[in-house]
Amino acid sequence: MKNFSKEKRDRLVLIAVVTVVALAGIYYGLIVTQRTALADMGKRRLEEEARVHNGQRLAESLSQIRSKLETSSARLKSIESGMASGDMYSWIILTMNSFKENGGYKVEIPQFSREVQTDAGPFAKFPYRAAIFTLRGTAYFHDFGRFVADFENAFPYIRLQNIELEPAASANGNSAEEAEKLAFKLEIVPLINPNLR
Repeated sequence: MKNFSKEKRDRLVLIAVVTVVALAGIYYGLIVTQRTALADMGKRRLEEEARVHNGQRLAESLSQIRSKLETSSARLKSIESGMASGDMYSWIILTMNSFKENGGYKVEIPQFSREVQTDAGPFAKFPYRAAIFTLRGTAYFHDFGRFVADFENAFPYIRLQNIELEPAASANGNSAEEAEKLAFKLEIVPLINPNLR
């Protein structure tokens, strides 16, 4: 550099500075933006591959989902077939008498009230309505307890509520065995099948 004149040296330094600035501009203007774009494309590619993988997994499980839906639908239809439908008064009498006879329960239920239809509960847009029946009868404590427990287990869509027990006042019940009988009053709340009317 000592052999160059001041003018040539200044030009050479200016060319070097311009070259460095141009290279820095090219690096930051083109290379860094391209690297950022490639990194973004890599991230998007990974996200798309994950979405494709999830879609394939869902498509493969479609047959399982369909079979579960069919099983659940069949189970729901089976449960709905036992729900209250048609003439409610006849339905409650037939259901209670059939249950008593098939189970051999020593429970007498001579009084059935007419149904009072109501909402099934606090659920919004619940597809079922309910009916409330009041039943009165007599039974021994042990027989009544077994009847209530078995009834609730046999009909999961029917609720027993407001059970009242008191000693049975029988006109001819002077015997010690008759004195142990209880009179009961209870409400039965079955769901009404909306598909069968």
